[in-house]
Amino acid sequence: MEKRYQIFISSTFSDLKEERNKVMQTIMSLDCIPAGMELFPAMDEEQFEFIKRIIDDCDYYILIIGARYGSMDENGVSYTEKEYDYAVSKKIPILAFLHNDISSLPMIKADLDDALRKKLDKFRQKVETGRLVQFWKNADDLNAKVAVSLPKTIKMFPRTGWVKANLMTNSESLQEINDLRKENEELRAFKLRYETEMNYAIDIADWNEEFCAHFHDKYSDSFWIDSVPKVVFEISHTWIDWFIIFSTSLDRHSYRNKGIKDIISEEVELKEKQSNLYIMNSDFATIRYQFIAYGLITRETNSSGEEIWCLTPRGEKLIAQLMCVKTNKK
Repeated sequence: MEKRYQIFISSTFSDLKEERNKVMQTIMSLDCIPAGMELFPAMDEEQFEFIKRIIDDCDYYILIIGARYGSMDENGVSYTEKEYDYAVSKKIPILAFLHNDISSLPMIKADLDDALRKKLDKFRQKVETGRLVQFWKNADDLNAKVAVSLPKTIKMFPRTGWVKANLMTNSESLQEINDLRKENEELRAFKLRYETEMNYAIDIADWNEEFCAHFHDKYSDSFWIDSVPKVVFEISHTWIDWFIIFSTSLDRHSYRNKGIKDIISEEVELKEKQSNLYIMNSDFATIRYQFIAYGLITRETNSSGEEIWCLTPRGEKLIAQLMCVKTNKK
């Protein structure tokens, strides 16, 4: 679909009329829409607010700097520099063209005041810092550089642009609306599914991330320090492997906390050929709450008031998928 792009031209006004006119003609010949301070050649703060709205509507921004700093606001900042700063803040692609030798320009087109010259030099340095700029020597040279640079910039940094209403058919409009609706529905469904599966713990660790559990000796008093058991063994497993360790037992019936601690400790002893291991309370609590957050287990209370572990429907489905025999067919 054919688009037209709106280009804002920013510069001082009276000294660069010829240059601006030629650039505007080139922009129109490229089927783009020029915009700029021709609307308000005499600027003030109220008019600048309107200019900002015009910049908001533009796709690209062309800055032309000659030998004048330009009219200033009450803080001593030129409106040309303010336009540039605003375009930068809005992340609009900028094409900057600086005169290559301002000393060669007629005095009528240059600032004679030293303070203004210093402001202009500082502004030029700001524009040259961190971006590619081009230098021009006369109106025709500037015009040629804009004619080459603008199409390249449009190709490299495509923007929204403008489309005539009668060029967008009803079927195209409906298709675009339908595509956006589908995308919105998919995003909503993903968000709901993710929050449900993760039990709203959005930053929870992935199942394939590892957790290191620590174990102490379950019998020897010599392994206690200040009433805290001394770690004698540690092992890391992915969260999915920790789930497999105890979930096959839960698939048969529910267990109290102590029963699950026994199962985990015994499984680690068997696998690692260790003895007398018992998982540390803090690590056991972490494992418990992790799988509650995953939505794989739930805590219930039995008739004696003791907490028991049970698999949720999601947990039952997961352990079935993990333990079932997979096909060898390719």
